[in-house]
Amino acid sequence: MSAQEAWDVWAEHAYAVLTDVAQTYHSTITYGELRDRLFAASGIRTSALLQNWIGEVLNRVIHESLRRGHPPLSALVVRVDDGMVGGGYDEVLRVTGEPPAEDEMAREKHAAGSRLACYRHFGASLPSDGGVPALAPKLQATVERRRAQAPPPRRPVCPNCFVQLPVSGRCDSC
Repeated sequence: MSAQEAWDVWAEHAYAVLTDVAQTYHSTITYGELRDRLFAASGIRTSALLQNWIGEVLNRVIHESLRRGHPPLSALVVRVDDGMVGGGYDEVLRVTGEPPAEDEMAREKHAAGSRLACYRHFGASLPSDGGVPALAPKLQATVERRRAQAPPPRRPVCPNCFVQLPVSGRCDSC
């Protein structure tokens, strides 16, 4: 079997797997988990490194989602180490005619919106407010940890005695 044929078969299975993932609000799947499910469902395996072929499979999923008028299911696939969708997600922006993401977090925020569209489209049980876009759980935890570790903003200093000003903004010493 050629690589192209394997990619086509895996893409069909990936669409089904990702549709299943989309039925649970705020769920995601890692690239490795997707690989394992594709191998099990198709009976086709490869020893090639995941990063050398999964993009081809997900590109097919992106184009099939667009053809069917569905939200981009590839937004549900995240890296295990950081919970991010990765650079391959830019294909979603390209095929939908949107400008490229300015940075990784802009890409992640777009993917979060796409995931919410997937949950809504594929029938996930949503909260009464209709749900909100959310970063993948691992990435959200990283963002919150960094926020907690950031030093508090510094308050201004009195220009006369160089003491940090209280919240009132008026120096108690001068």
